[in-house]
Amino acid sequence: MTRSVPLFFALVAFAVLAQPATEVAITAEPHHHLALKNNYVRVFKVEVPPHQATLVHRHQYDYAYVTIGPVELSNDVEGKAPATLKLQDGETRFSPGKFSHAVRVLSDTPFRNLTIELLKNTGKDRPVGGWTDQRGLQILSGGTQDILFVKDGVRASDVQLNPGGTLPKDRHGTPQLIVAVSKCTLQTVPGTKASMPLQAGDFRWMQVAHGLINSSKYPARFISFDFR
Repeated sequence: MTRSVPLFFALVAFAVLAQPATEVAITAEPHHHLALKNNYVRVFKVEVPPHQATLVHRHQYDYAYVTIGPVELSNDVEGKAPATLKLQDGETRFSPGKFSHAVRVLSDTPFRNLTIELLKNTGKDRPVGGWTDQRGLQILSGGTQDILFVKDGVRASDVQLNPGGTLPKDRHGTPQLIVAVSKCTLQTVPGTKASMPLQAGDFRWMQVAHGLINSSKYPARFISFDFR
């Protein structure tokens, strides 16, 4: 009888480990920090140290994310085999919502990103809302605008500006979210004194999109999300 006690505890431990991980809401996942909430988005700053993992958490909404710094991950989506992702600095992707997953960091570098939940038009097949191009590279005055995708009424662009380079104002005058990939200082259209000093991973929400100038002495890179 005495010998069966260790076996009993071993079976109990195995049964506990075999239980599926408890799912939490994204707001309860300790590596996701809510930094902005409005009628259009919820923005979370995410940081997971090297070789650590998030809890299993649910993405209820469609979302985009911007990676800050290169990293290698295991993306463990519930009901699917784990997938290894190698993400580059500034890599920006769109993901449909309504799934749960955990992320494990495989590299010696931390996983940093901004997760941007899209609260309007999620999951709806809607027109591009006045944008003539859904993909493509646009040549700007002193820089480039690489249109990455148009999803859920939102256009994401990878913008790179040399010192003095300009991103023109969107003619629709609708909201815009800027996520810095590099350290930079951006200034709104000429004639104003408003400037935005940004570090990599910082963001700014503008209720009405402005033209932007790189007033830094070095190249600037940021992701622009334009809303309809």
